[in-house]
Amino acid sequence: MTAPVYERIGKGYANRRRADPRIAAPIHAALGDARTVVNVGAGAGSYEPGDVELLAVEPSVTMIRQRPAGAAPVVRAVAESLPFPDATFDAALALLTVHHWTDPERGLAELSRVAARQVVLTWDPDVQAQFWFVREYLPEWNEYEHSKATLARVSSALPRARVEPIPVPHDCTDGFGCSYWRRPEAYLDPDVRASISVLALLDERIVERAMRRLRDDLASGVWHERHAELLDSEEYDGGYRLVIAES
Repeated sequence: MTAPVYERIGKGYANRRRADPRIAAPIHAALGDARTVVNVGAGAGSYEPGDVELLAVEPSVTMIRQRPAGAAPVVRAVAESLPFPDATFDAALALLTVHHWTDPERGLAELSRVAARQVVLTWDPDVQAQFWFVREYLPEWNEYEHSKATLARVSSALPRARVEPIPVPHDCTDGFGCSYWRRPEAYLDPDVRASISVLALLDERIVERAMRRLRDDLASGVWHERHAELLDSEEYDGGYRLVIAES
């Protein structure tokens, strides 16, 4: 089994990447009447519904060790080779994970093979490119993400899928990439950045250069002048999209 990226960057996910109930609600609704669910790339277990029979799949020991007591059982495996017979589950979850798979199309085909319904949380990099942090401070973020399996590739691999936008609350408890859109000072915290995979994986010198510029703009008030309208907003479209398909 190839050593997953989260063996290097996954520390602290249980604390920083806590499920936000406003994001959990549409994810759980997308499962419909599914009673058996496999969560592929399950990580520390965020967004796993408690009212179904669930099995987690996760390759990273670092992430598995962060799963809380009482969490669903976990199998150490990769998405591209799920160790289950065809049609084992009613639904398969894959939440902000497909972009880390070595062969996304094969992994998505495996989701379709083992489950009748697929629920995948990903994002549209064209929308995310307009996020102030990306546009003004770290365009390398978008350049890096454009090479990954995001919305277009997921939708292409899951024919007849429907796509739902997932807005990000201003006080989101899940510290993924755009979750601090109204709390810019959070990006200055190395622990916050360590739980955002793109910031943990980009060249540290590039990220630090962006942090210096952001720190200066916050200290001078330039950021607040430029983005005053965000401070009155309750939610933000960071490009996150829920892809829902039936096999």
